[in-house]
Amino acid sequence: MATGIFKRGSVWWIRYTGLDGRQKRESSHSNKFSDAQSLLVDRQQAIGKGEEPEIKKIPNYTFRELAEKYQTWIKGRQNSAKTKGYIIGQLLSVFGDTQLKRFNTAMVDQLQTDLIKKEYRPSSNNKVLNILKHMFKKAVEWEMVDEGVLKRIRKVKLLRDDGKRLRYLSKEECQTLTNVCDSHLKPIVITALNTGMRRGEILGLKWDEHVDLRHGFILLNKTKNGERREIPINDTLRFTLQAITRRLDIPYVFYDSVTGKPYQDVKRSFKTALKKSGIKDFHFHDLRHTFASHLVMAGVDITTVSRLLGHKSLTMTLRYSHLAPSHMKNAVNILDNALNEKTISTKLAQFSTV
Repeated sequence: MATGIFKRGSVWWIRYTGLDGRQKRESSHSNKFSDAQSLLVDRQQAIGKGEEPEIKKIPNYTFRELAEKYQTWIKGRQNSAKTKGYIIGQLLSVFGDTQLKRFNTAMVDQLQTDLIKKEYRPSSNNKVLNILKHMFKKAVEWEMVDEGVLKRIRKVKLLRDDGKRLRYLSKEECQTLTNVCDSHLKPIVITALNTGMRRGEILGLKWDEHVDLRHGFILLNKTKNGERREIPINDTLRFTLQAITRRLDIPYVFYDSVTGKPYQDVKRSFKTALKKSGIKDFHFHDLRHTFASHLVMAGVDITTVSRLLGHKSLTMTLRYSHLAPSHMKNAVNILDNALNEKTISTKLAQFSTV
């Protein structure tokens, strides 16, 4: 490592002595060591000539300006842009035109405390904090704020989330729920229960682009994880999709028959269905948990379930593993037979000769 060059996060910084004899620290605004090295040489040469280098100062950007730039950046890059937009709106109501350089650990701590008082679940609280942290990470990359501010924000730790929510319906509850759904909601719920797809993925389905009834699968080219996913269509789902009235002028599978536009949300009708069915403490996303849970309980291996859900790693899917005790018991029995088969047969032979 060259003297006078150091790293903060992913950005290289330089350190040199100015004409006044004081130490100067300056960001190269680059993650390349060579850029920092070149900048340091320029500064040292200027000092040698008796010239005080002019350090570029970052303007006083506000949180509102960052929010606008960040929302523009996530559109088209992240499928969760709409959800993030709601959260950014909440953050704007708190921080508004606060200058980015004014942010500190205490401000973010207070945000976290306020969300706790509003009875946000740890996972929801952490989601808000993660978005705020990523916004400031991008702000540093966009040279809207110094990296020192990002460090202060990162000092606030996420809340401990002892147990990820795992709420799923029994077979009887699944039937009860679908029976009370309004006509437009019923096929949407059946699709969720039989595919494990996310709400946004379901409401965005298009006949020609995603649904292949002939070969029996739904193809998602752009998922939350940015990966292609293929989901088989079972008999129940096939019957449901075939019963939907398809209009040639509307590409979407699920749409409002009055406006002809795809549904943006089904919160109100889903809430009504839950009330009619008597099912409590349940959200639309829990239909995805229901899909995965019943697969595991039926003996489907975790790897297959993970692929159907579109998880990037098995870690996310392992939360369902405790639902397959008989499956694990069978695995141990297989091991027992493999290790002890000879010993057992020998003992039986010995016993038969007695």
